[in-house]
Amino acid sequence: METVKNAANYVSESVQGGGATASKEANKNVAKDSDTSLGSRATAAKDALVDKKDEKSHETKADVHKEAAKH
Repeated sequence: METVKNAANYVSESVQGGGATASKEANKNVAKDSDTSLGSRATAAKDALVDKKDEKSHETKADVHKEAAKH
């Protein structure tokens, strides 16, 4: 039963990591867009950094659950 739980958690963390990756990329594009206001670009750059942290956190958690599911 624990293996199923770990597998489900792995999938959940992987999906959440994918969402953070997509958000990070979108924010990076806004931050680079010279047609966007400076304030919006700065906010997008900050948000991209937060998304990158979230992305790495979800990747790490997914890896832990993946390994636990193998045992």
